[in-house]
Amino acid sequence: MNMRSEITAAEPVGVAPEPIMSERRVSLIGGLLVAIGPISLALFTPAMPEIVQAFGTTEAAVKMTLSLYFGGFAFAQLVCGPLSDGFGRRPITLAFMAIYLAASVLALIAPNIETLVVARFLQGVGAAVGVSVSRAVVRDVFTHERSARIMNMIGILLGLGPAIAPTLGGLTMEFFGWHAIFIVMVLLGIVVMLVTVFALRETVTRELSRIRPRALVTSYGSLFHSPYFILCCLVIAGTTGAIYTQATVLAFILMERVGLTPTQFGIGMLMQTASFMAGAIATRRLMRHHGAARLVPVGLVFVAIGSILLAVLLRMHEPTFLLVMGPVGVYAFGIAMVTPAMMTAGLAPFPRNAGAASAMMGFFQMGAGLVGGTASAMIGDPVTALATVIPIMGLIAILSWLTWRRLPEPLLAARSN
Repeated sequence: MNMRSEITAAEPVGVAPEPIMSERRVSLIGGLLVAIGPISLALFTPAMPEIVQAFGTTEAAVKMTLSLYFGGFAFAQLVCGPLSDGFGRRPITLAFMAIYLAASVLALIAPNIETLVVARFLQGVGAAVGVSVSRAVVRDVFTHERSARIMNMIGILLGLGPAIAPTLGGLTMEFFGWHAIFIVMVLLGIVVMLVTVFALRETVTRELSRIRPRALVTSYGSLFHSPYFILCCLVIAGTTGAIYTQATVLAFILMERVGLTPTQFGIGMLMQTASFMAGAIATRRLMRHHGAARLVPVGLVFVAIGSILLAVLLRMHEPTFLLVMGPVGVYAFGIAMVTPAMMTAGLAPFPRNAGAASAMMGFFQMGAGLVGGTASAMIGDPVTALATVIPIMGLIAILSWLTWRRLPEPLLAARSN
């Protein structure tokens, strides 16, 4: 049986009948952990134009708070993932969330843009643990179709957080000022730490040999030398990474070019998240009959349509809310259909270093947001950037999947790792 058919197959005989946590529990905890990064991003975006005025700085400087957030998030995953393989999922989650909490307090009291940039970088470092640990926990406890179901449910919960966050951020800023946004982040950090302490059970045995330098080099080397894994990561980078790239430009397009208020922007962003959630719910229902892997090409068709609409419409017309968010919503719908199967397939061959594999996958995902955001900043005009960078990312995802599906299955690697 090959890897792609395993995604849609019944659970193998060797899987324990009673996992240490239920699917629902893993889904809820995983959804909270993975959502803290996007929520911290989405809460902040409505305040970006206001912060330009508050600190008397430039748009480029404020965009740096996003770029360095992405950078901290991306590179920290390469550390916290392997550390969680060696020390355990729970202690590493608590350690990195402590960094997030301290950074949120620093952002709250930041006297200038330079301090805020540093605080946002550290927030990204701390929030990185959520993505790598949540996926690793899923891989520790479940495999194959059950894993895909949980990844799908995490995607639905992930959609709820960013759906609420821009609206909450916009309302919080209008009524209490932009500083209050970081109070919300402080409270969020406390909630995640409490859930980790009281609800998350340890899923790996402490084994410090996994984090020795030689072991880390070997672990990451096995990932880099697996075209199967790298192409999975590129598919995810070109799809979910596009959401993070869009976050660097949508606020400036919708608030400065289209003329929305912060609250209107927050509400308007529900269109993107509602589309993502609709895709996730449709995927959950379709998986019962067709399996997760068969939905990937369908999702990529939606990604292609969204990419073409962005590339064409924004070059032919002045941006309006529907001209921007309509194609963004179509793209987001496709993302939800792609990610469950591709994440499950990418992690499946690496049971002993699931943390490292999850971290590398997250690095590609957030790294794509960093590269896309940087490219958008270099282009300058946010409308041109959206019409150029996002379609290129969609094309990369499609070409990567077309190449990936032709590769042999890494079954021997799965047994040896």
